Amino acid sequence: MNPNFANFVAPDLSTAPRRRARPPKRKTRITIYLDDEVLNEFRSRAERTGTGYQTLINAALRLRLAGQEGAPAAA
Repeated sequence: MNPNFANFVAPDLSTAPRRRARPPKRKTRITIYLDDEVLNEFRSRAERTGTGYQTLINAALRLRLAGQEGAPAAA
């Protein structure tokens, strides 16, 4: 027996707090190219509002998509 573990006592795990299951993944990491002016504007707005610029871009895309519901497809 290893002398470093001679006095080892296994902890009682029956009272250990259980980890919560991870929430389902709802976002996907992508790479996207945006115009510098667009990105700078979102970063400026993010700084003013205290929100992340990626969050603002996501919100703008959601609003755009919500406005497209029921609209005819562009040719």
